[in-house]
This record gives sequence, C-alpha cells and structure tokens, in this order.
Amino acid sequence: MSENYAGSEFKKYTTMLRDILKELPPFCQEFFRGIQNDTMVRTRYAYAFDLRIFFRFLVTQPEFADKTVTSLSFDDLDKVTTSTVEDFLSYISYYTDEENNEYINGDRAKARKLSTLRAFYKYFCRKEKLTTNAPSLVNQPAIRDKAIIRLEPNEVADLLDAVQSGEGLNERQKQFHKRTQARDLAILTLFLGTGIRISELVGINIDDINFSENEFSIIRKGGNQDILVFGDEARAALLSYMLEREQMNAAEGHEEAMFLSLQNKRITVRAVEYLVKKYAAIVTPQKRISPHKLRSTYGTNLYRETGDIYLVADVLGHKDVNTTRKHYAAVSEDRRRLAAKVVKLRED
Repeated sequence: MSENYAGSEFKKYTTMLRDILKELPPFCQEFFRGIQNDTMVRTRYAYAFDLRIFFRFLVTQPEFADKTVTSLSFDDLDKVTTSTVEDFLSYISYYTDEENNEYINGDRAKARKLSTLRAFYKYFCRKEKLTTNAPSLVNQPAIRDKAIIRLEPNEVADLLDAVQSGEGLNERQKQFHKRTQARDLAILTLFLGTGIRISELVGINIDDINFSENEFSIIRKGGNQDILVFGDEARAALLSYMLEREQMNAAEGHEEAMFLSLQNKRITVRAVEYLVKKYAAIVTPQKRISPHKLRSTYGTNLYRETGDIYLVADVLGHKDVNTTRKHYAAVSEDRRRLAAKVVKLRED
C-alpha cells in the first residue's frame, strides 16, 4: 500500500510507531508487518498505542508479576481470560501512565481498544500461535448514537460565500485570505461536492485529476484505488486553484501535491481541519463542523436527491451498506413521512 500521500505526517506517525514497537514484545513486529498492506500508518500507530496500554496493565496483574512487557510470550497471552479483558476495560476508565499523565476513556474509546485487542488476537489465532481469544468473547461497550450534525442547504451556500468573500474573518486571518482563497474554496467544494475523506483529499496529486472526464483518482481506506467524479461547481473551483497552483514553486519532495500549504508543502490533515473550522465558525457557530461532517452533508444531499442508499454507499466508499443506513436513518424517516402524505385514500 502506497502511503506517500501523507508526506510529513506519514513520517511522523512512522517514527512514533517505531518508538512504541521498541517497548512491545518482539512478536508484535510480525503483527504490524502483517496488517501493513491493509491499514494506514495512523491506524497502526493507534493499535500500537492501545497494545502498549494493555501490556503495561497485564504485567501489573498477579499472574504476570514476574514479567516485563518485552518479555511477554504467546503462552502468557493464552492465559488472558475474559475477566482479564473486562478488568482492563474497567481500569482504563481512569488511569495514570508511567509518566504520570492522566487518561479518561468513555465507552467509545473502550470499544476502540477492545477492537484493537480483537484484531491482535484474531491475527495470531489465524497464524496458530495463539489458541485462546478472550477479547472476542467480551461484549463491546454499549455506545449511544450521537445526533449527526450536517449543514443545511442554505448553510452550504453561506459557507462557500464566506470563503469567497472572507467576510467574518479576523484581521490576522484576512492577511492570508487572498493567498489561500482559491485553494480553500476548491477544498471545501470537493468535500461538499464529492464526499471525499480528509485523508483522501490531502493525498491528491496534480496528475490524479482528469478534467476531460471531470474525475480524479484517490487512495481509499485500506489502500484501494478509486475514482471520484466531480460536478461543474467543483470543476470551476479546481480550475481556478490550478491557475495559482501552476505558479507555485513547491518545496522539494512536494512537487506532485495538488494542495499546498503556505510553506509550499503538501497540506496536512490538521491544516485542513483548521480551515474548515475557521470558515464554519463564521456561518454556523452553534455547530461543530469538521471535514467529516461536510462529507456527511454531501451524503445526506445525495440520498435526498436520489433515494438510492446503495449509490450513496458506493460514492462514499462504505464497504457495508449498513454503515450508510445507520448514518442516513433520519433521512429515510423523512422520506417515509413524505410517502405517507403522498398516498390519498379519499379525495379532499
């Protein structure tokens, strides 16, 4: 799986992952090599971080008192019971690490850590190096669905207007607005017009865009290549930015990147998150809008226009249509209410 798209962020997470791996049992190296082609480096770093917490917890338990993290073996992991895993999930509700940093984990964070353990155990059970899989027998913490925040159509228009005009920005932000206006408008238009993920957007290269077909190639989660098609509004915004991009002297190693920072380097995930937050705060200060919520806004609009949940799943790159149904259940209810009003049993 090619991860050149991540630039400096790829290097940062790779370095942090390598540092954590030094603290884990040696056999963990095999696990991370095995999942490398199917995961992003940030995902692998998150797995390593979670495993370190679990192994540090494990060696504090009486049955592993003579062990250190790096000396843990497969035989030790086979001794882990469902009670051990449940105790771990209880422990991470609130704990302090070896550096005295305090951590609090809610049900969502616990569910992610349990998923890490399940993936880890499943991998080595498949390799026949573990014979028990206690994490798979522990129930996931119950998670209440959060209300999905999206932009309404008028808010979408207001957001793009704010990018174009710069109205509402503070004095410091206005100093940079002229230099970033075309880029920011292209980025927000792609989010709202294609439903692209932020990791996919920062990875776009100039050569990925085909204006003759109004499409561009991306690398999906998991490393698969895909094609997204954009409409006339996105085309106009991209072409406007391209006129500026062609005049920029990209920093060494960033020449292929489509979207550049003020330092002429590939724009980072954090920078994109900031620019979305900056403009959204002007238009909808009561809503906490993120790139993912812009993607959700696109999915909602597409479903409202087509009523085709499979099309929405395909465009958004959801592997399971049930994931899409979950996110757009409220829209489905709206359509059912509309259906109830359409059918008349008697003439008025």
